[in-house]
Amino acid sequence: MTDDQKGKGMNDNSIDKTVSITSAVCCLAFVFMTMASPDQVKDLFDKIFKFFISNFGWAYMTCVAGFVVFCLAVAFSRFGNIRLGKDDEKPEFSLSAWFAMLFAAGMGIGLVFWGVAEPIYHFAGPPFADPKTPAAASEAMRTVVFHWGLHPWACYATVALVLAYFQFRKGYPGLISATLTPLIGEKAAQGTTGKIIDSLAVVTTLFGVATSLGLGALQVTTGLDLLYGIGKGTAISISVIAVVTILYITSAVTGINKGIRILSNTNMIMAFGLMLLVLVLGPTRYILNSLIESIGNYLQNILWLSFFVDASGGVAKHTGYDWSGAWTVFYWAWWLTWAPFVGVFIARISRGRKIREFVLGALLAPTLLCAIWFNILGGSAIFLELNGTPGIADATFKDVTTAIFTLYNNFSMSAFLSLISMIIVSIFFITSADSATFVVGMMTSGGSLEPKTGLKVFWGLVCSSIAAMLLVAGGLKAVQTVSFVVSFPFMILMLFMACSFIKAISAETETARKPKKRKSTSRSTETAAAVEAAPSLSN
Repeated sequence: MTDDQKGKGMNDNSIDKTVSITSAVCCLAFVFMTMASPDQVKDLFDKIFKFFISNFGWAYMTCVAGFVVFCLAVAFSRFGNIRLGKDDEKPEFSLSAWFAMLFAAGMGIGLVFWGVAEPIYHFAGPPFADPKTPAAASEAMRTVVFHWGLHPWACYATVALVLAYFQFRKGYPGLISATLTPLIGEKAAQGTTGKIIDSLAVVTTLFGVATSLGLGALQVTTGLDLLYGIGKGTAISISVIAVVTILYITSAVTGINKGIRILSNTNMIMAFGLMLLVLVLGPTRYILNSLIESIGNYLQNILWLSFFVDASGGVAKHTGYDWSGAWTVFYWAWWLTWAPFVGVFIARISRGRKIREFVLGALLAPTLLCAIWFNILGGSAIFLELNGTPGIADATFKDVTTAIFTLYNNFSMSAFLSLISMIIVSIFFITSADSATFVVGMMTSGGSLEPKTGLKVFWGLVCSSIAAMLLVAGGLKAVQTVSFVVSFPFMILMLFMACSFIKAISAETETARKPKKRKSTSRSTETAAAVEAAPSLSN
């Protein structure tokens, strides 16, 4: 591949019609099919969901654990000091701005949606302990930290690391297909095989982000109903999606250095402010103790948790349903649907960082912040349930979107906290969708770092349409099912990307070593010749 070929896409923003049309047809076919037969689509989703959690849980658990090992092994290997760019390049964004953007894109709406709901679910229906006991509380926080810790961020970091290396160091276009060139060759990467790969990445990205937009719309609708009595229902949730769509398309048009960066920084400040408020208003001592305990519990059991698939069915019998499939395996599938989008976005903002700095920053810091978030919100809810203030668990099981608002009802500033949470969800909504339209624009314009505005607007509308149809087709269950359908093939693709990266970076380091050896040999030869010549000169 010539330098001109490699660089194509870095600044060229021409639309890749094949990838764009293929991806759009797949996504719009789902939209129209759901509009025509929502009940049939819902039944199909139920069957697909059961099929995946019954037959492929082991594959998801093994592969995602492998991505954690891959990231850490690369970071602490001889490749750790290699820069994701030229040797003299400096990072484009400050550390704080970089972290704010990757965190807002990588977790977003899910943090608020599940911040109280998931810990309460595991507390009231734990996989091993007796429900609503101190043992269940400890188990719940360990499980939450596991689900939102190293494993999801390793999925993102794997894609981002490979993309950033090939794009900024090797000069390839910012496309998933380009990263496989060392394995499948230039002809296949630039031909039909490459188009199929890039189309898969686009479809996975759109559906992955649409799932979170659906969750966000449900929670904003619940919050508005609790505060202002506007009512609930699919129509209102779709209206919320429509309003936010206008906002995030406006943000996407302004570009990554303005809209996305400013919104991400603003949301991080608000999220930290919310955490501090709940920490002060809630059971502070219990929260701090729970945080330390849950991190230690997580680290002590991470290996076992990484490969637990409930082979004997004991947990399913204890909980009454396939807990491992419905929670851990679903989460891994959900994170994988976000991997192409978040991976491309993190790669885009990580130019100039060394591999070790990149991996540790993308894995450890977000894991710690997620642990703090869930222990403050979820820990507060569990404390209330343990100490004579029940109601949160019952409300959560009845309607998961009410969990965080039910917690706030126990605080003196409940209305203010609810309002702040809805604003945070909305901004997460905007930044996630904003980043997604930018990334899909890149993918459908040959990897251009500045995709056309019209292209970003189009994909923003497609993403919102998918989110709306997911709500029509069954809400949360539809969201979960789509995660399985689109994540499995991409997970396999990620394994090949990791292999391609190792092959390419190993070849680079070997090539870098050889000239040094030849140079050293040349100098040794010159020195030996000078020594042999010295006696004759002295004579």
